[in-house]
Amino acid sequence: MTWVLNVAVAIAIILVGRIAVRWAIKMLGKMMARSEVDQILINFVSSIAKAVLLLLLIIAALNQVGVDTTSLIALIGAAGLAVGLALQNSLQNFAAGVMMIVFRPFKLGDFIEAGGVVGVVEQISIFSTMLKTGDNREIIVPNGQIYADAITNYSARETRRIDMVFGIGYDDDLLEAKKLMESILSAHELVLSDPAPVVAISELADSSVNFNVRPWVKSGDYWGVRAELIEQIKLAFDENDISIPYPHLSIVREGSSD
Repeated sequence: MTWVLNVAVAIAIILVGRIAVRWAIKMLGKMMARSEVDQILINFVSSIAKAVLLLLLIIAALNQVGVDTTSLIALIGAAGLAVGLALQNSLQNFAAGVMMIVFRPFKLGDFIEAGGVVGVVEQISIFSTMLKTGDNREIIVPNGQIYADAITNYSARETRRIDMVFGIGYDDDLLEAKKLMESILSAHELVLSDPAPVVAISELADSSVNFNVRPWVKSGDYWGVRAELIEQIKLAFDENDISIPYPHLSIVREGSSD
């Protein structure tokens, strides 16, 4: 009779426990959602928590009917250790994925450089991140590789500075060249006035006087504006007879005498 009662109690533990587990998992999901945790992480944590709670229910039910669960717990621990060692790289990628989802160094649609790859973030999962490159290739990078290296997020800030260097010859009109570049920057509709663009001499090099040309633009306009400014400044220099020095290679032939 006692055995039948213990079985009934064990069944009750499982039935009531399953209801309690579902309620606990639901509440956990709501709490994480209120904390603005990413849905990917909510789903993953909820799955892990559900599996652990159900395992505890089974152990409690077996213990109720008199089964010695000590060896079972030890076996589960050993199996977990073996699986952890076998999946060491996967666990590293998982841990990095959780860190990225929690701390959000980038989000979907951002243009980043990470893990040796440059591209637009298209998907972030627990174990890997998918980037689309400028030539429309799809690259899947392990999260561990991304989080172990520096992450450059080109989309994180609303504005970005274009850094360019232009050199003119020592015989050219320095003030005229500077005036031309300043007028081109001020005339371009996508160059921001605040912060103001800068044109300043950076170096008296061996064969040229070098200018730092640094306008600010919206981050999304960076590459287009950069290409247009380089073209416009080169054409303006050509029209105003301002030279851009370049390296020359002199070949000296040695003569021979009889």
